[in-house]
Amino acid sequence: MKTDPDETACCPLRSGRWNPYLVGTGIGVLSMAVFSLADKPLGISTALSQASGACAATFMGWEKVGANAYWTKHVPQWDYGMLFLVGTFLGAMVAAILGKGFRVEAVPSVWRERFGPSVLKRMAGAVIGGVLVMYGARLAGGCTSGHGISGSLQLAVGSWTFFLVMFAAGAATALVIFKKS
Repeated sequence: MKTDPDETACCPLRSGRWNPYLVGTGIGVLSMAVFSLADKPLGISTALSQASGACAATFMGWEKVGANAYWTKHVPQWDYGMLFLVGTFLGAMVAAILGKGFRVEAVPSVWRERFGPSVLKRMAGAVIGGVLVMYGARLAGGCTSGHGISGSLQLAVGSWTFFLVMFAAGAATALVIFKKS
């Protein structure tokens, strides 16, 4: 992906890669603003679980969703977390479009090189990976943004443990999956 130097100089958001120091500073400022205004930490996995409850209610009915112990504790509703979830999706979409990195792919090139062109295999991998990540996030009581950003900013030992284990597991998985043949 090539970008025009004049274009990225006038608008850094059009660059395919953003300055990590500016992004880190932005996340820190966002965290302080959210704590100050919403009195909540940054986090997205609870909102995603709430959204899944709202989707489940469409098929199962609100009575069954309301009888579920998890959704009784985390009632599907439009709140700060849901707005953060939608805003994260929309922000990523805008960033990908501005940086000219947006494209629709059934099988990304990195996956194709390692596992072949099967769309079914790619979708199965995505679903299984998504379920495992969400299960782990809910089991840990938070996700990478909840523990990794908000919890580590508060110097929570559990969040630092989560963050270090997540990075170690990610590195180990990448070594196994993407090792040279």
